[in-house]
Amino acid sequence: MPYELADRLVIGIASSALFDLTESDTVFQEQGEEAYRAYQEEHLKEQLHPGVAFPFIRRLLSLNDLSDPVDPLVEVIVLSRNDPDTGLRVMRSIETHGLAISRAIFMQGRSPYKFMPALNMSLFLSANERDVREAVSGGLPAGHVLGMPYEDDTDDGDLRIAFDFDGVLATDASEQVFQKAGIEGFRAHEIMNATVPHDAGPLKDFLANVNRIQQREEEERQKNPDYRIRLHVSIVTARNAPAHERPVTSLKEWGVTVNDAFFLGGIDKGEIMKVLKPHIFFDDQESHLKSTSRTTPSVHVPFGKINDQIVPPRT
Repeated sequence: MPYELADRLVIGIASSALFDLTESDTVFQEQGEEAYRAYQEEHLKEQLHPGVAFPFIRRLLSLNDLSDPVDPLVEVIVLSRNDPDTGLRVMRSIETHGLAISRAIFMQGRSPYKFMPALNMSLFLSANERDVREAVSGGLPAGHVLGMPYEDDTDDGDLRIAFDFDGVLATDASEQVFQKAGIEGFRAHEIMNATVPHDAGPLKDFLANVNRIQQREEEERQKNPDYRIRLHVSIVTARNAPAHERPVTSLKEWGVTVNDAFFLGGIDKGEIMKVLKPHIFFDDQESHLKSTSRTTPSVHVPFGKINDQIVPPRT
């Protein structure tokens, strides 16, 4: 029988998001592909260090203890621009780090994001900005990881995920109103449409799949009162009252939930992240992520008009 992905949370991860490939990329950029191949072969037995998305992936996979090992809730698949030979170091590092990742696609010099629909993926993470932009422009849910690798030195098992709202969970329709009409025009528009749900944005389905795992946790808690809930979801948005009502309406209409909501009204999100300490934060605006990425694994979702620009050249 084929291995089915339809009922799982499936994440695609580039090796550049999972591991810190700074040294390898420097060799590639400065000396070319053949030197890069030689470098990877020479260092094949050296474990790669965790990258920006490593804590998120490790903790997400740990939630598979809620399911049968042969029927996991979460599936993570490597989507890599490496060829199979140079990808060996990535797979060996996955094994030595104890990550339950056994599936991978290696495509020499090409991005495999086009396979996302075939693999039922609700998210693709990469440090390659062009690949992410191309995926998002094609209607696929993808994010560009930013910042330095995060020191994940706690073993509490929790996983905290934070989302911006507009341009991430919802479309950027209201953001476009703000860009054209300013803050007062935006507020008037949101008050007038407070009971009208937004159209779903690029990561709404990812949240829905996260909610399914949360429901499984709640089932476990009902059976075992000593079970401690590990997965927590927040929205952290620049909206404030009276524009706060429409996101709540939208989430309810979509049938998804969050545990916490921060309506900040322009307060620096980076300061909030220092306290909230999510293992990953998604936002559509790089201006917000400049602050958060100093302390928090941050992901730019290049969706909507504000992110329209020339696609970066191939690297």
